[in-house]
Amino acid sequence: MARGNGNRYEEAFKIETVKYINENHKSVAQVAREVGVNENTLYSWLKKYGQQPEIKAVKSFSSESAELRALQKEIRDLQEENEILKKAMHYFAKSPR
Repeated sequence: MARGNGNRYEEAFKIETVKYINENHKSVAQVAREVGVNENTLYSWLKKYGQQPEIKAVKSFSSESAELRALQKEIRDLQEENEILKKAMHYFAKSPR
């Protein structure tokens, strides 16, 4: 396995794994089993490296207004995701273990 020092994975391995998930349209769970990495680790790699231009497909916009609309939608989506995560955090913080 492509590991660096300690228990950390090399940057190139992370990027290649994210590319593999995106290009082959496989589930994170399936790839996690294939490469021997925890699913949550893969999700964090997807979040981090999925935003890099060499991994994420380049979007072309017909106009600045189309780009603005797309960015505004992305902001709304991220705000909604944050609200859901905040509610989940509060729920799990209150629930007895």
